[in-house]
Amino acid sequence: MLSHQDNETLVRVGPGTTMGGMMRLYWIPFYAAADLEKDGQPQTVKLLGETLVVFRDSEGNVGLVDHVCPHRGAPLAFGRNEDCGLRCVYHGWKFDVEGNVTDMPAEPVRSRLKERVKLKSYPCVERNGVIWTYMGNEPEDSRPPLPNLEWNLVPEENVVVTFRVQECNWLQALEGEIDSAHAPILHGRIDEGGSINQWVAKRDLRPTFECMRQDFGMSIASRRVLDEETLYWRVNQFVMPFYSLVPPQANEFYELSGHAWVPIDDENTLCIMFSYRPNEPLHPKSRKVFLEGHNGRETGHPSKNGYDDQGALVPYGRYVSKYRRDTGWLFDHELQKTTWFSGLPGLWVQDAACQSGVMRVYDRTLEHLCTSDTGIAMTRRMLLEVAHAFAESGAKPERFSDPDLYMVRAISMKLPKDDAWVDSGKGPMTAKLGEGIGYEL
Repeated sequence: MLSHQDNETLVRVGPGTTMGGMMRLYWIPFYAAADLEKDGQPQTVKLLGETLVVFRDSEGNVGLVDHVCPHRGAPLAFGRNEDCGLRCVYHGWKFDVEGNVTDMPAEPVRSRLKERVKLKSYPCVERNGVIWTYMGNEPEDSRPPLPNLEWNLVPEENVVVTFRVQECNWLQALEGEIDSAHAPILHGRIDEGGSINQWVAKRDLRPTFECMRQDFGMSIASRRVLDEETLYWRVNQFVMPFYSLVPPQANEFYELSGHAWVPIDDENTLCIMFSYRPNEPLHPKSRKVFLEGHNGRETGHPSKNGYDDQGALVPYGRYVSKYRRDTGWLFDHELQKTTWFSGLPGLWVQDAACQSGVMRVYDRTLEHLCTSDTGIAMTRRMLLEVAHAFAESGAKPERFSDPDLYMVRAISMKLPKDDAWVDSGKGPMTAKLGEGIGYEL
């Protein structure tokens, strides 16, 4: 368990907080490029506790600015996005993507007020369908480059990226994905005999865990016995500051996958999920299932039919799902008896319901951790160490500004019982753009 103070340090991400300060060192992915049209309606977002609006101007440039007009406090989500700027509908003040005032209709021509007022803004860049922002204090020439995350570099036909809001703090969500012990239970299906279906992980429901701290974060390896001579290793990765990577499954529809668990505020998380193949297009069936769901149920991705658009004034309103806390994640008791062990309709819904738990910020002083939580405990300690070091002395995480530090893959390998996953997996865990996974699933 964590102390109350350590728990607070890890989950509080607003301005002036220890963890929030550390997060601001990094470029943050936060919106789908395809969801912003030139001169389209501004959309409210929230990042690290700050409410903002994002818009794309007439020339295609993306602006991320304060959601409040600095004149009299009108909401800029109602702003007219036109002629390369966002114009407040209250008195007509107009702002460009950098927050500069370009027009004040009610001011005298010679007024210099425009020069003294500036709307808070953050720089944005786009890469491969995702919009990123930098919220730190470093000047442009000192900022780190965009991280070379493989999922954001592969060709468009190789990847699916989706966005959704989850109603819990970022750490709860992250910890659910780096935990391998839950997979054969929570995601189990019911067979004709009323028990969980057989799959590789079910052959040994008591895995042994080995964890290793890495420059990029943490490797969490689970070992399951297949037979007297063979072990099955699954190595999940935590990549600083909020990424998780999940190993591929052994079938023709394999893909590498994971999440960016971007903190909206202390109690909500923007879950950016990615599934991709490194050297070939995704199987068309996989793409269709990810985007449309499967037989009325969700898969690992939120389907287009699962969203419940809350409008432009709600932070990430278009990424809110109908599977959420106030709908009980649409739990189905009959489904629990016949189809899914959990009774929750789809993979990500199963994860979200359990990760979110009974409260948005769980009181971790009440926990009783066990051996399968080794990776979670070690990741917490590492995060506390890194965040405190930055807050107390300005020490930045090692190699955090090296873009290639993030070229990491999760792996799933069958190995002879005497082979070490650290040695056999070293090569496959290093992503090489355009190359396959390098081992047999």
